[in-house]
Amino acid sequence: MSAGADTSLPGIANVKTLAAPVASVAVLAAKQTLAPFRLRRHADYQHVYQASRKHFSASMAYFFCLRAGEAGPRVGLTVGRVMGKAVTRNRIKRRMREAVRLHLGALQGAPAVDLVLHPRKAVAEMEFAALEQEVARVLRQVAGMAAAPGTHGAGRPGERRAARAKNKPDKQNKPAVAGKRP
Repeated sequence: MSAGADTSLPGIANVKTLAAPVASVAVLAAKQTLAPFRLRRHADYQHVYQASRKHFSASMAYFFCLRAGEAGPRVGLTVGRVMGKAVTRNRIKRRMREAVRLHLGALQGAPAVDLVLHPRKAVAEMEFAALEQEVARVLRQVAGMAAAPGTHGAGRPGERRAARAKNKPDKQNKPAVAGKRP
């Protein structure tokens, strides 16, 4: 018999076995998981929503805020029921997680930041390459905004509106001008 022939099955001789290539330990170690970089608790998500404002990209909305004390970015995904049934939502989350995993390095140089990605329905049918580019662009934007002081998206739109109203003169206290309506 020849070397590598499979003799374990009766009647089949001289058939070479195909061994799957064994991945090296270095390759397995290089594959990074998102586990240490995920937002996990409901309170963490709520903090990001309260401490930031909504930003938009072509296929998703995102929220982010800086975090004191801890190092490294954390990313969370939210896919609501409006996106479809559970199979569709889980598919969207798997694709988004993989795109984030591939481009998480864009956030590594940024200060400690929490990011929540909220995809739109178009993500379900989007080509993965396009989704990957979109996620990479969002991560680069967040890293740039987080590194620049004072541009981390703090303040909700309603809070900014209330602050502007405080600084404006009160219309009720203005003296009435003859011939003009208030």
